[in-house]
Amino acid sequence: MLKESFVAELADIVGDSHIRRAEGDLVPYARDATPLFSRRPDVVVFPGSAAEIAEILKLATRERVPVVPRGAGSNLCAATVPLSGGVVMVLTRLNRILEISPDELLAVCQPGVSTAELGSAAAAHGLLYAPDPGSRTVSTVGGNIATCAGGLRGLKYGVTRNYVLGLEVVLPTGEIIRTGGRLWKDVAGYDLTRLITGSEGTLGVITECTVALLPMPATTRTGVAYFTTLADAGRAVAEVIRAGIVPATLEFLDQTCINAVEDFAGLGLDRTAGALLLFGDDGPAEQAAASVTRIAEICDRMGATGYTLAREVAESEELLAARRCALPALARRGPMTILEDATVPRPRLAEMVARIDEIAARHDLVIGTFGHAGDGNLHPTCVLHPTDEAAIARAHQAFGEIFSTAIALGGTITGEHGVGAAKLPYLREQLGEEHLALLRRIKTAFDPAGILNPGKLGS
Repeated sequence: MLKESFVAELADIVGDSHIRRAEGDLVPYARDATPLFSRRPDVVVFPGSAAEIAEILKLATRERVPVVPRGAGSNLCAATVPLSGGVVMVLTRLNRILEISPDELLAVCQPGVSTAELGSAAAAHGLLYAPDPGSRTVSTVGGNIATCAGGLRGLKYGVTRNYVLGLEVVLPTGEIIRTGGRLWKDVAGYDLTRLITGSEGTLGVITECTVALLPMPATTRTGVAYFTTLADAGRAVAEVIRAGIVPATLEFLDQTCINAVEDFAGLGLDRTAGALLLFGDDGPAEQAAASVTRIAEICDRMGATGYTLAREVAESEELLAARRCALPALARRGPMTILEDATVPRPRLAEMVARIDEIAARHDLVIGTFGHAGDGNLHPTCVLHPTDEAAIARAHQAFGEIFSTAIALGGTITGEHGVGAAKLPYLREQLGEEHLALLRRIKTAFDPAGILNPGKLGS
């Protein structure tokens, strides 16, 4: 329970209208988009500037009160669940795009700007903000940076870290620092920009983001190929890459996901297929068309049972919708879905999916798998009932085995969702104790009082 004097000081910093304490007001901030994780904060604050955030963190450090930074709360690893109570600091008031610079190919924005909003603002200048997480319509740029979000364009364009040029960050002790800047080349000092990117709100609070933009591709073309098994699709993916093609989109759905999507959206997908490979490329019209045609020909040669190429932009968007609606489609199969991510080397993708299917069957669970075939990032998604405690226990066991399998195959327990609280128990298996000890020392250097997002990375 927080001291009244502490809450009064918070109110003095942000104003009475930007602080919440009532039980009903706290409930939405007790969890994020991660099932099975919930912990009520003691107070929620909505600061409006870096200066206010600095004062809040100075106060929290002095009083040893936990603070959890939060954007839209759309993350899938419980990174913004306040495990130790305390203060949830919501950054959505910092929601301005400060600059779009076509000459420098960059944008400057505050962390509460949505990913889609930044993308639209860049597009108005004929530019592309490449990071493309599935939650882009609601997720914030600051949250994407804090978790180093990935997305459908990851194979060709990379993930969020590839586009972060500079940050303004408030440290837990109240200092405001700038890392990086407006330059694409800058190797002065340790790369704190990269360190803070993906640190999940454990090292500092991001208050301003400078991100790289690209020229907008002239057009996008998309296609879909069907295979009897995911192993066949995996071999086709390997052949596409071997042919020197790096497409903008190379995604897959297993049969469980195909049927769920077709029930949900009625897109005319082939329900008899064991796997679906969604592929696409962008650039000059002739180049994009030639690229997807070559991919289709490779899929056909590698045993596809059929393929379809979109003839126009509307059809391309419809095909992309098949991949984007995989999660809501699976969510219709049961009252709760547990969506995870793991990544393996591309050649081990089919083997990993086969292992997931075996693990699901052995634990008597419904697990559909979709994801980014081009970079080996899978999203096994379990559908169950939140009151079925036995099924939940089996799901925890199953995901533990899935993560161990990914590590054994040379992969990682998370490719893009982050560690948060959900995957912290599995981090030691991947990194080892010496690595974790170094993370703790780094955390202490930034946050000597241990107040920022405790119980997560480096804690």
